[in-house]
Amino acid sequence: MDTLTRLEHTIAERRSADPGSSYVAQLTSRGVPVMARKVGEEAVETAVAALSGTREDLVGEAADVIFHLMVLLAAKGIPLREVMEELDRREGLSGLEEKASRSE
Repeated sequence: MDTLTRLEHTIAERRSADPGSSYVAQLTSRGVPVMARKVGEEAVETAVAALSGTREDLVGEAADVIFHLMVLLAAKGIPLREVMEELDRREGLSGLEEKASRSE
């Protein structure tokens, strides 16, 4: 089992835990708007780290983005598998071709 799959399972287990003992449960209890905002905050922190932080800062912030995105996906009932399938679908397409296909 790879890291992201293990993380997905851990998030699933912790969503129903006591919010006082689990950050995932705390985010879940606060709802999708808070989770979405947290993904945005972490994305901005990742961009800042890319521009002015150290390599370690960027790695840490990237991990935070992935974690918070996976918590949000779980809250919306979207398994990581679906995101991976979408990435697979896009494989071999240029980014410009893929973007153009979405606007049609």
